Amino acid sequence: MLILGIETSCDDTAAAVVRDGREILSNIVGNQDDLHSPFGGIVPEMASRRHLEVIDSIVRRALTEAGAQIRDLDLVAVTAGPGLVGSLLVGLSFAKGLACATGIPLVPVDHIQGHLMTMDLAGGTPVPAVALVCSGGHTTLYHLDGTDSPSILGTTMDDAAGEALDKASKMLGLGYPGGPAIEKAAANGDPQALKLPRPLWGSDTLDFSFSGLKTALYVFLKKEGYFNPAPRTRGLPFPEKDIAASFQAAVVDILVRRSLFALETLNLRDLVVVGGVARNRLMRARLQEFSKEGGFRVHFPPPALCTDNAAMIAALGYRQRRWAIRNPISLNAYSTKALKTARKNTEETTA
Repeated sequence: MLILGIETSCDDTAAAVVRDGREILSNIVGNQDDLHSPFGGIVPEMASRRHLEVIDSIVRRALTEAGAQIRDLDLVAVTAGPGLVGSLLVGLSFAKGLACATGIPLVPVDHIQGHLMTMDLAGGTPVPAVALVCSGGHTTLYHLDGTDSPSILGTTMDDAAGEALDKASKMLGLGYPGGPAIEKAAANGDPQALKLPRPLWGSDTLDFSFSGLKTALYVFLKKEGYFNPAPRTRGLPFPEKDIAASFQAAVVDILVRRSLFALETLNLRDLVVVGGVARNRLMRARLQEFSKEGGFRVHFPPPALCTDNAAMIAALGYRQRRWAIRNPISLNAYSTKALKTARKNTEETTA
C-alpha cells in the first residue's frame, strides 16, 4: 500500500510517500527558518502563507522522488491537528482537494501521535513502553500499550521544552531555531557554571514545568545588565557558552528525570523519545548512559525523523486506515481531543 503523507501543523511544509507504513520512499521537508529567524520565533500568519506558496511543489517532489504518480496512491494521510490552525488548514485543504478529485481515501491523523509512531519507520515501535514527546510545542509523557489511544502520563504545565530553549536562545541573541543554537553554543561550556532551578524537581508528579527555569535565566541576565541598550555590556560573570550549557543541562535534567520516573512508576523497560528536542546530543547521551546502568532500553528515531515530517504522518495513516474517509469535504482541523471524540462517535454509529 502506498500512502502519501502531508504535514503542515506548524512551520514545516512536508510530504512523503511511504509503503505499508514502514518503508520510506520519499520524505521532503521545506522549513521556514529563513522566514521566521528575524523574529526569533514563528509568526503564524507568515507560516500559513508560506505553506500556500510551496505545498504543491513539495508534494510533487515527494511523488517524483518516490517514483510514483497520483494514480499509484492507495491512501492520503494528513495532519488534522493539533497545531496552528492557519497552517493546518493549508495541508488539510490540499489533501481534501486531492482526495475529492481522485477518489483516493483520506485519513486525518493526530500530529502528536504521528511523533509517537515514528519508530515504525526505524525498526518498529516497542510496546508496552513509555514515550516522551519533546518539541517546540509539546512536552508530554505517554504510555504506549498497543492501542490507537496512548494514555497521557504527564504533560507540561506551562512551556514546552523546545519553547524554553527557543526563548533562552532569543535572550542570549544566539538565533533561531533555539534548540540547535543553544546546543552549538553549549558545546564547550561548563554546565555547572550557573545554578538554575529544576522546577518540580522534588515532587512525585510526571508533569513538567519550564516557565520558572526560563524566568530564572531572564532575571539573571537582567541583573547583569545583559539587556542594556546595544552594544551589550557583555560584563557577565560567565561566558555565554557556560550560560547556554547550564540552561541546556537544566532542560535535559528535567526531561531525563521525569522519563526515568515514568519507567519506574509503570515498571516498564522501554523508553521511546521523539520530537525535535530528541535530536539533542546531551539528552541522547544521558539517557543511553542511564539505560546501561538501569537495564532499560531507550529508542531514538534518526535525527531527520525527530522534527516534523510527513513520513510519520503516512506511517500513522497506515495504522489508522480503517478511519479513511471517501467524502472528506466537510473535514476540518481538529484538536487531539476532538479527533478522538469524532472517531469514537464513528465507531459507535457503525457498531
